[in-house]
Amino acid sequence: MPRVTYIDFQGESTQLDITEGMTIMQGAVMNGVEGIEGECSGSCACATCHCYVDEAWLAKLPEMSENEDEMLDDTASERKANSRLSCQIKATADLDGIVIHMPEEQE
Repeated sequence: MPRVTYIDFQGESTQLDITEGMTIMQGAVMNGVEGIEGECSGSCACATCHCYVDEAWLAKLPEMSENEDEMLDDTASERKANSRLSCQIKATADLDGIVIHMPEEQE
């Protein structure tokens, strides 16, 4: 199982082993990690799972879809170069150890 480290806005970290194929958002929501809401249940329609991917991991992520890119324009917290929607990132063996930072707010 790929390990994901979630770091909240205050710097507190939570490490979880996520079933391969689940999204980073699903792992957070199912385990009560605060800072990722996922109001649309992962359909890439709300941007409440906005996150900042640690820059060391960006090159390993799949290319961002046009829909995800558009949704990131509507995030509550600042969009940055490493912004992604966690509902669009599936946990894979290649992402074992990925570090995800949560923004200050989602809504």
